[in-house]
Amino acid sequence: MGLRLDQRLFSKVTVVFAALVLSLFNRVLVSTTGSTFNDAVHITAIVGESVVFNCQVEFPAEHPVPYVLQWEKKGLDIPIFIWYDNYPTHSGSGYEGRVARVSQDSPYGLASLNLTNIQESDQGWYACKVVFLNRSPTNKNGTWFHLDVHAPPKFVTIPGEVQYINVGDSIILNCQAVGTPTPEIVWFKDATDVQPTTTVGIFNDGTELRISNIRTEDIGDYTCIARNGEGQISHTARVLIAGGAVIMSPPTNQTKLEGEKVEFTCGAKAMPGNVTVRWSRDGAFVKSIASLETRVTIKKDGSMVINPVSADDSGQYLCEVSNGIGDPQSASAYLNVEYPAKVTFTPTVQYLPFRLAGVVQCYIKANPPLQYVTWTKDKRLLEPYQQKDIVIMNNGSLLFTRVNQNHQGRYTCTPYNAQGTQGSSGQMEVLVRKPPTFTVEPENMYQRKISESVEMHCDAQEAEGTQKPKIQWQRRDGAPLPKGRHSIHGGNITIENLRKTDFGYYHCVASNEVATIVTTTHLVVEGTQPHAPYNVSANASETTVTLQWLPGYSGGPDYKQDYTIWYKEPGMADWSTIPVTPSGSTQVTINRLTPDTTYEFQVVGKNALGDGMLSKVISIKTLAAVPLTVAKKTSPAPPVTELPPPPSDDVVDYSDLILPTESSGATLYPPVFRPKGPKPGPPRNVSIAEVKNGFVISWQAPLERAHLVRYYVINYKTDGIWRTLNKAQIRAEDTRYLVKSLVGGRTYYFRVVAYSLKSFENSEEIKFPVPARVKHKAITAGVVGGLLFFIVAIILSVCAVKICNKRKRRKHEKAYNMVACRITDARNGGQIPGTSQVPLKKLADARTYRDYRLELS
Repeated sequence: MGLRLDQRLFSKVTVVFAALVLSLFNRVLVSTTGSTFNDAVHITAIVGESVVFNCQVEFPAEHPVPYVLQWEKKGLDIPIFIWYDNYPTHSGSGYEGRVARVSQDSPYGLASLNLTNIQESDQGWYACKVVFLNRSPTNKNGTWFHLDVHAPPKFVTIPGEVQYINVGDSIILNCQAVGTPTPEIVWFKDATDVQPTTTVGIFNDGTELRISNIRTEDIGDYTCIARNGEGQISHTARVLIAGGAVIMSPPTNQTKLEGEKVEFTCGAKAMPGNVTVRWSRDGAFVKSIASLETRVTIKKDGSMVINPVSADDSGQYLCEVSNGIGDPQSASAYLNVEYPAKVTFTPTVQYLPFRLAGVVQCYIKANPPLQYVTWTKDKRLLEPYQQKDIVIMNNGSLLFTRVNQNHQGRYTCTPYNAQGTQGSSGQMEVLVRKPPTFTVEPENMYQRKISESVEMHCDAQEAEGTQKPKIQWQRRDGAPLPKGRHSIHGGNITIENLRKTDFGYYHCVASNEVATIVTTTHLVVEGTQPHAPYNVSANASETTVTLQWLPGYSGGPDYKQDYTIWYKEPGMADWSTIPVTPSGSTQVTINRLTPDTTYEFQVVGKNALGDGMLSKVISIKTLAAVPLTVAKKTSPAPPVTELPPPPSDDVVDYSDLILPTESSGATLYPPVFRPKGPKPGPPRNVSIAEVKNGFVISWQAPLERAHLVRYYVINYKTDGIWRTLNKAQIRAEDTRYLVKSLVGGRTYYFRVVAYSLKSFENSEEIKFPVPARVKHKAITAGVVGGLLFFIVAIILSVCAVKICNKRKRRKHEKAYNMVACRITDARNGGQIPGTSQVPLKKLADARTYRDYRLELS
């Protein structure tokens, strides 16, 4: 009964409390709003901790009276906590079990609230409301608290721990975290902070690390760190170059005896390592070959086991590995199964043609190859070496050069090789019979015109006791008979609507169980273009190929045939042509080819009616070139040059080289080699900078296969055509090149080419606009140079005048000496030999001896 009264009382009080709250709520807010946020208490807590909101209760006149305590959170319509005396408390949604009024013994106020197990969602504004049921609230009622909830970082998005990529690809590593305060995201690569470059960037407030055009140096461990004042967390993603599977232990050729076990290895590695191994023979999966299905096993490591091996297992086995990246890699090995020689088939009867050559076959299979065969006739050992008309052939069969009746009998053969023999054949009865004979033979030659018809006759008869021979017609070159235009009746063949392709030799073949006999005729189709040349053969050197062929039908006796050579490299669409000289020649040499290169050739004939048919295509590879070493005329100049004028075409300049000569004395220029072979990596970080005496082009050595670089060449262009900047090759250890002058106001493009022994690789091209002031400098330099030239010309002129005067003075002195000698001789009464007694003539310049003497004195 007391419990019911308490419940009724609580319900009544609750109703009263609710009414009072609604009536007093506005009064409470009005009385406290002015100081709500200015006087607020700020509290900071960490997720999972507990906090106490300290709220004092000031009773009117310090006399305790009944009151209701409620705690509100801004943004929520229902209080998170309501307390009244000894009645059950109310906890808001999400706060159940986490909010409680502090005990009376606590040093905190009686209205204080204890909030435990703090969550991030608890952050916000809280208000303490004390409502007296029979009195007005004090001005201290309604204290506001602000709770800041701090949380350590927590990742919500992270990249995979291993990222496989290909060189040149792009990748985005995404790393996002939450926490309070908002975490800061920083990136490290191999313990060093990531610095943005042209290919590496950090975006979206640090959450994304983007790498474009992946290079080898970009490979490594990338660590994302999320940190705030409450702690930090990290995650590492390893970026690796994805590689196709590589065979580390390829299979090797093996020889086994029949019945033994064989195992072929095929160990492979890959990144990623999900390698699959596939074994095949002659293009068929080994498991699908019926004869191997029950005897072959493929192990987890990729090895293939055949147990036991049989004679038919010999062949080429291909191991193919793949991990889904790139093309599969393969390696093959040959299985050689040895066994004693054995007879595979024994015919009951064999026939020999009387008075013709005939063969008695011994059907043999042997590995190692057959060594010899023993024969018996009528159960007695046959010694063919002692009989001049019997020969044992290489395949063990007996050849009778001229059959007679004595050769008839019962024969057996027993083959042997290095492994021995598996036994003799059964008995074979050899019968001697007359061969069939031709009763009608075709003419030696049939000559017809295009669109006409031809009928060629042939017939044969059998000998007594043999079967009637079967007549067949064949072309000697193996080509099929014209479909739909030929018919055979008995032994006669008719070909209608003749075409030039019908030209050739035809066989009439008559055969029965005793022998096969053949007769031949020639069909000539006149008035056609030449037929295809045949039996084309070739010989190659480093830069030449010599072709020889046999001429096809020229079209008739009145037609002369000339030839043209068609050639190209495999894979190229266009053919090049060369006319053959002299006219009618069936041999020609093609020059100026690239060494170590495969070419395809065809020969076509031509007569007055037009071009004929092309021969079959033949392929031949030129020989590999021996590197040509040439000597410099002078010591190499330093790597400084002026930009050469744009050439009219790509002509190689050999002016500074000493080149070898042929026996005739002509200069032997090295051929232009087409690059083949392993490539070096591309030169890196090409740049150009202006210096005092010109412009310096700089670069860095390749990261990949730098050891292959033999030298560098610099290309430039201004109008879309690449040209070579440096005549001399730049050594592999040099990575700078000085250009003295560039045209001002013009834009240049440069690239550096790294050459290996047989290949090359280009760097990325760079753009460089030359300032216009460079042109002014060039003009000033030209003016100064002109003045200097003028001054030098004046100096040279003065020197030339002085030299001329000096020469004249020496001439005058010589003239004076001659005159002086004559005068002296005259004074002494003598006379100069060869002179007459006449007065001295005037000198050439009309001056007298006295003038010279005065001048000289």
